[in-house]
Amino acid sequence: MSDRLSSGSSRLDSILGGGLPLNVITLLSGRPGTGKTILAQQYVFHNATSAQPALYLTTVSEPLDKLLRFGQSLEYFDNSALGDRVFYEDLGQVLTEDGLPGVLARISQLLKQRRPGLIVIDSFKALRAYEEDDAAFRTFLHHLAGMVTAMPVSSFWVGEYDGEQTAQAPEFAVADAIITLGTDRTAEREMRILQVQKLRGSGYHAGKHTYRLAAEGLDVFPRLADPVDASNYGGAQELMSSGVPALDGMLVDGYWRGAATVIAGPSGIGKTLLALHFVVAGAERGEKGLIATFQENPVQLERIMGGFSWTQNDPNIELMYRSPVDLYLDEWVHDFFDTLARTGARRVAIDSLGDLRAACGDELRFREYIYSLLQRCARANISVMMTQEVPELFGVTKLSEYGISHLSDNVILLQFLRGDSELKRAVTVLKTRGSAHLQQLRQYEITPDGAVLGEPFDSQQSLD
Repeated sequence: MSDRLSSGSSRLDSILGGGLPLNVITLLSGRPGTGKTILAQQYVFHNATSAQPALYLTTVSEPLDKLLRFGQSLEYFDNSALGDRVFYEDLGQVLTEDGLPGVLARISQLLKQRRPGLIVIDSFKALRAYEEDDAAFRTFLHHLAGMVTAMPVSSFWVGEYDGEQTAQAPEFAVADAIITLGTDRTAEREMRILQVQKLRGSGYHAGKHTYRLAAEGLDVFPRLADPVDASNYGGAQELMSSGVPALDGMLVDGYWRGAATVIAGPSGIGKTLLALHFVVAGAERGEKGLIATFQENPVQLERIMGGFSWTQNDPNIELMYRSPVDLYLDEWVHDFFDTLARTGARRVAIDSLGDLRAACGDELRFREYIYSLLQRCARANISVMMTQEVPELFGVTKLSEYGISHLSDNVILLQFLRGDSELKRAVTVLKTRGSAHLQQLRQYEITPDGAVLGEPFDSQQSLD
């Protein structure tokens, strides 16, 4: 028998070290609308049995019939469970007439009558208004905590607390586990954030984890932060072609499978083309590839690829398009790894890093995400090619604003040069980790066959 209480969400359980410990007091804290009641009911319906039913006790915060009406819109809500393994009761009248002593008496009666495996009090914070004396309220907490810990029952106390109250309210000291739900706002973006503030006697995944409210309950996306793990780094030591003709001539030995490559350059220079070329070349060899894009929707991408006699409908190519609007980086990362696992893709194009950076809102977290993503791909020998836009049209002066070039194995710079009567495209291999490359500035052209490498530029030609 497991000693953990599952939420029904494997990702949330992983944040909690495998689930909440059994028979502890968990405080679910957050402002109105953050999904506390949804999460509490999620635990109820995923764990209640006829032998160990669940009690859901409302106080004076939200009418019971309203809670049930909205609860029935959720996928986990099972009407047949009501009165058998899930019991709802409104404590509002008892609280109004008899105060906290009456609440204690009624809870004691229900515990003896139902022998539940799980009990929820929602809203717990509302109880505080019925006792002005701090000492008396602490006495109530002491008796309630003693009552529930004397039995094999997991308790959830749900309340609308803000940051200051979490440090002062005595119930936070009594609770064995504290989960807070809230929001983070960056400019016009707002993300739902889950944090584990306390989990007595157990490890957990610290930090801010994003989530969405969905029909199945809370859809949680654990923060990606992989520690250094060199034990299984790069299992197959194999040099491979880039698959991009415009680069192969400048890569003397090729580069390692599982390497990460950044293609940097201004808008319109051909970054997306080289990334697509990389995936398509692999697909032509029967190698699965993934195009993860925010820049082009499927119709636009098919139009672009059709111009080079390619197609995204190739069975060896998977398209993962996400709109950059309302993008959760955590959600995208988990979708990305799920897609890699489902397809077995060995080559990946990410277009572009700028969209991921905008979704993050924090430079240190962004660097952490990219580091973890690239480390996981390297350990699985999955080769990644990423595009990064730079602001300078001529004479690029900076690539490392977010430290991504340092995390990459290879860095390819594309830039425009001024010709006599037209702009010319130039490619430079700035860095190849573990292999040699030509230190040249080479012209390339975009043709119906893709990117074609030209001759080195004369050293007298100006970059600006």
